[in-house]
Order: sequence, then C-alpha cells, then structure tokens
Amino acid sequence: MKKLFLLTLFFCLFSPLWADVSPKPEMEFSFIYQTDETPRIDPLHSEQIQCTDNQCLESKPLGVYGLQKLYCSPEGCFSIAYAYDNYQKLIISFEDGTTLQSNVFPTPGTLRSRFNVYVNDDGLQVELSPEKADTRNWIRKDAWYSLAIILILELLAATAYLSYRQKSFTILYSVGIANLITTAVSWLILARYVKETAILWIFCLVAEGLIIRLMNPRKISLKDACMLSLTTNVTSYSLGMIISFVLAPLIF
Repeated sequence: MKKLFLLTLFFCLFSPLWADVSPKPEMEFSFIYQTDETPRIDPLHSEQIQCTDNQCLESKPLGVYGLQKLYCSPEGCFSIAYAYDNYQKLIISFEDGTTLQSNVFPTPGTLRSRFNVYVNDDGLQVELSPEKADTRNWIRKDAWYSLAIILILELLAATAYLSYRQKSFTILYSVGIANLITTAVSWLILARYVKETAILWIFCLVAEGLIIRLMNPRKISLKDACMLSLTTNVTSYSLGMIISFVLAPLIF
C-alpha cells in the first residue's frame, strides 16, 4: 500500500499534464493607453511568446494546447498555461491594423499574476502590477467546469472504492463536502500565493482525507480515508485531463 501511494505521488508530481482540472498558472493583462486613441484589440492575431532567456533569443508561441492559450477580448487579455517559461513577451494586434510588441518580462513566481500593459505609439511596456490578481476567476466558466468535472469523477471513484472496501455509502456526502472546501480554498486563496500546482494537489489530497475521517470517525479509519482521498484525486486529475482537452474549445 505504501509503495502504491509513493508511486502515484511521484507520477502526479512529475507529470506536466496531470492538473487540468485544478488552478493553473495564469497571467492577467490590463491595458493602459498612453496614446491619443484607444484601438480595440484583435484577439485572432495577438499572441504571447515564451522565452527561455531575458533577450528572448530562444522563443516559441504559447500556442493552443488544451486550455493553454492567450485569451483576448477587445479590451484586455489573460493567458492560461500548464507551465510558463522563465520569460514572456506580448505581440498584440489592434483592429486599426497596427501590431505592437512588448518588452521581455520575467514570469512571476506565483500561479496568479497581474500585469499592466502600457500602450505607446511605438510599442508595449509590460510591468508587474502591485495589485493582486483578480480573485473573481471563480466566476469564469473554466472554474465551474472544473468543479463539475472534479465532483462527478471523485464521487464515482469514491463509490467504487467504498463498494470494494464494503464501507457505508453515506460516506459519499463527506467526499463531496471535502471536495467543495478544498476546491474553494485552492481557487480563491492558495492559488494567489503558491507557485506549483502540485502543492495544491498535495493540499487537496491531505485535507480531503482528514475531512472525510473527521466527518466519519466511526465509519472509516484514517488509513482508509487517506486511501479514499488518493483514489478520488488520482481519478479526477488523470481523467480530468482528457475531459478538459475535449471541452477546451467550448469553455471560452
């Protein structure tokens, strides 16, 4: 049992794609115009460039990969990535036909980050904003899709585990409550301060096991509660990856 836990934990920590249904690294860009006019952004021809060095000698587009993409509206942009390179650069096209490039800026050490983009006549200047990233990301469709995917997958996995271990199905309600608590804490609080998504997964794994145990002290042991949490989390993160790739074009 211990070997199974360690092998699963190792896989989840070092697989770059496992966390599709958890908070992912995001950058929010607020545009501040220092020009006579305020042209609207052209989303289809704007892109974010990833750089390995501060001169951007080695670069590649952020691209579209599942949920990973630069999402723009006519007024602003934000991006989602499974992992950002060390440095970034914006190339923004506007509806008046102009295209401007930004300076190369470092990737912050948190999952959520906010930038001010100063629009000048000859280019863009991107600076890290002193303001915290917008905590309203939970109202976006991807957050609600993620929550629905997590709940469905984890409840199905919990049902299978409880049936196999011949435990009471009344434990299922605590699995749902534990999931809602850890998801809310991850999306609304921890994602603002931590850098690695794997840390959030470990938090959910441990916290959900403890919550399930505390809510069912006479129905399940601590060992079984932890194994139940491991089973549900591995199921939601592995199958969630596949599901979110399919749903990605529909979410935004």
